[in-house]
Amino acid sequence: MTQDRPASSGQGKRRGRRARRIIVSLVVLVGVLVAADFGLAAYAEHTVSQKAREQLKLTDDPSVTIHGFPFTTQAVSGDYSHISLSASGVPIQDLKDVAVNAELNDVTAPLSDLLNGNTDAIKIGKLQAQVTIKASDIARIDPLTKIEDLRIEPSSVEYVQTGQEAADSDSTATNSEDQDKSKAGIRVSGNVQIAGQKIEIFCFAMIELHGTSIDIVPQRLQYGNDKETTVVPQAVQKALLPNFKASIDTGSLPFEVTPTAVQVNSGSVTIKGEAQDVAFSGASSGR
Repeated sequence: MTQDRPASSGQGKRRGRRARRIIVSLVVLVGVLVAADFGLAAYAEHTVSQKAREQLKLTDDPSVTIHGFPFTTQAVSGDYSHISLSASGVPIQDLKDVAVNAELNDVTAPLSDLLNGNTDAIKIGKLQAQVTIKASDIARIDPLTKIEDLRIEPSSVEYVQTGQEAADSDSTATNSEDQDKSKAGIRVSGNVQIAGQKIEIFCFAMIELHGTSIDIVPQRLQYGNDKETTVVPQAVQKALLPNFKASIDTGSLPFEVTPTAVQVNSGSVTIKGEAQDVAFSGASSGR
């Protein structure tokens, strides 16, 4: 009995070491496969990013993220559930610094074409995009060029139209949900020359989406903002309101997106749109 114990103990140790080696080998193998998967995904993202840079006429590569893990199974099948793309400094028509964010769903991209950089074969089942135009770009559109230090802020439609905010917050929330997304209230402010003096004016207007054109339709002017208001005399309003009326032509939006909504942010305006069954080659924007 006492002589068998050392042999039995030695065999147990050898089995333990063998099991540990197997586990370590499996961990290393999994690590290698995961690293290879991430590496292949990074290469594919870089390829798509470079092609998007060429088509959008950018100076820097846009950000591209291929969602989902593992990437390899998607690559082999050529079907990707979700790809995100974001870029800044995109030139569109007279606009020079447009930001584009796109969510691509149900994407078909054969692996061989992807690795060879042939993005013409990439098809997008459904796409949601946002194009954001900064106030600095909008200030370049005539006749807004007459306004110094042009600034943009959101405003409620009711305040634009009446100068009064809705008293009932619940009613405001309901109206916001039911509101036509193709238009929104906007407050445009800046300095204008009146009788040789520089005066800060606040214009409350509607911004309306018509096809790929954004129209700013001024309603009324104020000295001061919506907290401290001084009504501008009608004669002055009649003379100054045309300075705030403008139409911004965005041309053909990237990915052949059809605009469906406009949103005013602090310092910018965002156009939202959707597209279905489009080619990645349609990323190029109108000029």
